[in-house]
Amino acid sequence: MDHHWNRIIVKGMAAVLTGTILIAVPALDAQASGALGSSTTIGITGQLAQAESAEAVENAISEAVLTSFGLDGYSNLGIVVVSEGKVNIRDSASTDGKIVGKIGNEAGCDVIAESEDGEWLQIKSGEVEGYIKAEYVLTGSEALDKASSLLKTVAEVTTDGLRVRTEPSMDSEILDIVGSGQSFDVIEELDEWVKIDLDGEDGYIYKEYVEVGAKLDEALTISEVLYGEGVSDVRVAIADFAKQYIGNPYVWGGTSLTKGADCSGFVLAVFKNYGISLPHSSKAQANCGTTISLSDLKPGDLVFYGSRSSINHVAIYVGGGQVVHASNERVGITISSLYYRTPVKAVRIIND
Repeated sequence: MDHHWNRIIVKGMAAVLTGTILIAVPALDAQASGALGSSTTIGITGQLAQAESAEAVENAISEAVLTSFGLDGYSNLGIVVVSEGKVNIRDSASTDGKIVGKIGNEAGCDVIAESEDGEWLQIKSGEVEGYIKAEYVLTGSEALDKASSLLKTVAEVTTDGLRVRTEPSMDSEILDIVGSGQSFDVIEELDEWVKIDLDGEDGYIYKEYVEVGAKLDEALTISEVLYGEGVSDVRVAIADFAKQYIGNPYVWGGTSLTKGADCSGFVLAVFKNYGISLPHSSKAQANCGTTISLSDLKPGDLVFYGSRSSINHVAIYVGGGQVVHASNERVGITISSLYYRTPVKAVRIIND
């Protein structure tokens, strides 16, 4: 097989001709190129030289594109496409299988195998492995093409007690303190600093203590929705109610659970559903109810972030060390670790 191509220049929808085989290669749009932070020229000389079929060439190209994306953990990329809500991941290829996780629209997964009838796919996404209906998953070149527009650049913190500052300077004000393993959307990379989105507010973290790379959204484990013992029915109901809106949009000043809300608007709307009136301001909500310690948190309690003198964000504790909150315009309503930022106050609204 005579190969004349040893590099792929990916612009728009490029085609790679290898001998008599023509293969479509997904585009790297401006967002994806920015996420990669590198050239969109991908070298695959060795892989193509060994390819003996269209399938082999396509696999080689897929591997090269995934490598260039920096998407570790994906050998056969799948992208979930669902009109609303989240799709169940089950422990067997059957609707009778136990639900082991949930995955939302445009999240990534690694496709492990296909059922004999082609109706189900075995996938792995994040910490979740199980089965999902094949109709909800794009695979092959369609998945790679979709991924190129979904990649987000994130900075993962590699040390505890990392200070987020208001300016790219050690002398600037400390906005928050974040812990190891937490990830934040990157707005801009500077020489020594990374500008991040901290729940809609700009912050700067020192580049030496983070890893910057491309990432896709992943599945949620069922353990992320567990509760502690002795939790009242109303608390479980509020936590469940809040979690069903994960993935819905963030809108500054909004109070709609479906059309969009900001952080305090989301809390206001959730509690309004249970006949509890709260003001539309995280600072004002922090003065409601009773202040409690973080060790006493129960589902339905409110957690506040910022500084003790300037609270700027609020979330609902839902149990299992997790909070649900309206984060920013890109992420929307999401679930995070309680300590994804440093909590500065906790308030109990429900007295039970």
